[in-house]
Amino acid sequence: MIDVRTIRMSAGEAEGVAVQLSRPLLVIKAPKGVLACGYLNKDALDKFGDVAAIVTGVSSFDDMLAAEVAWASAAARVAGVRQGMRGGEALELMF
Repeated sequence: MIDVRTIRMSAGEAEGVAVQLSRPLLVIKAPKGVLACGYLNKDALDKFGDVAAIVTGVSSFDDMLAAEVAWASAAARVAGVRQGMRGGEALELMF
């Protein structure tokens, strides 16, 4: 099953995609970056210069927004994303 929905943030709208695997693969795409679960490859995100933050232990979009950022790409750190901030805060910086 694939679930696509609009995530409304104070800065604008992002698109969420959930793919049901053994655990859900979750990505929320904002205009300038992504908030994702631990399924995505951190090395690839850094290599390609993507603004990306990873949250872990999540199973829904709401969980992603509330969870602490476990990892941020180099480009995301330049944009102000920091490990330990909430996923929603990180996503707001990607608009």
